[in-house]
Amino acid sequence: MADVADYTPNVAVITGSAQGIGKAIALRLAEDGFAVVVSDLGTKQDKMDALVEEVRSKGGRAVAIPTDVTKEADIINLVDKTVEEFGGLDVMIANAGIGNASTFLEMSVELYDLIMNVNARGVMLCYKYAAQQMVKQKRGGRILGASSVLGKQSAGMYLAAYSASKFAVRGLTQSLAQEMAPHKVTVNAYCPGCIITDMVDNPALDATVGTGAPGGFIKYITGIPLDGPEAGPDVVASYVSYLCKPEAHFITGQSLSVCGGVRLS
Repeated sequence: MADVADYTPNVAVITGSAQGIGKAIALRLAEDGFAVVVSDLGTKQDKMDALVEEVRSKGGRAVAIPTDVTKEADIINLVDKTVEEFGGLDVMIANAGIGNASTFLEMSVELYDLIMNVNARGVMLCYKYAAQQMVKQKRGGRILGASSVLGKQSAGMYLAAYSASKFAVRGLTQSLAQEMAPHKVTVNAYCPGCIITDMVDNPALDATVGTGAPGGFIKYITGIPLDGPEAGPDVVASYVSYLCKPEAHFITGQSLSVCGGVRLS
C-alpha cells in the first residue's frame, strides 16, 4: 500500500450537492482536479444536470447520480455507480442535510425522525459504504461529514432535533476515524456557522428580525448576534478542499468549526 502522504485522491462523491454548500464543494473539488459525482434527490435533477454541465464546461469530469441518503439501497447504488463510472472512490463528502425548526415541546416524532434520518442516518450510510469500498481498494481515502456549530453547542429553542443530529455526526466521525486508521482513511467533519445559502435565506422570516438581511432569522434562533459574522459556502469548500489533499493525512477524527469565531473551542 502506498504511503498515505504520497497518495493523491481523484474521485469524489458529494451528497446534497445540487445547491448551497454541497454545490460549492463540488465546484471546488472539480477545480482541484477531482472527478466529481453530484448527488441529490431526484426532484433536483435539473440543478444536478446544470452543475454537471458547469463542471464539464471547464474541462472537468462529472456525473449526476440521484440519491435519497436515507435509503440504504440508494447509497449502495451511489457507490457502485461511482466505481463503475470512474474506477474507484477516493473521497466521500456526506453533506446532505435538512434543518426544519420546532420548539422541543411542540416537536412531533415524525419531524424528529425525519431530521435524524437525513442528517445522521444518511451520514452513517455514506460513511459505511464509502469506507467498505476504500478498504477494498487498499489505497486510503478521505471521508467527511457535515456537522454544525450546533453540533458542538446547542443554542436557541427551535433546533433541538437538528442539533442532536449534528452531535451524532461528530460521534460517528470520531468512531469511524479510529476504525479506519489502519486503512489510511481519514474521517473528519466540518461545522459551519452562518453560511448564506438557500437553506438560511428566507425573506419572509428574515424580515421579522433586525434589518431583514439574509440569514437574520437563523442567526436569531441560533443565538448568533444579528451583526455577527457570516460567509458564503466557498469558505466551507476551501476547508474541505484542504482535508482532501495528500498533506492532510495527519488530520483525522476532527470536527472543525468554520464560523467566523461565533463558537470557540
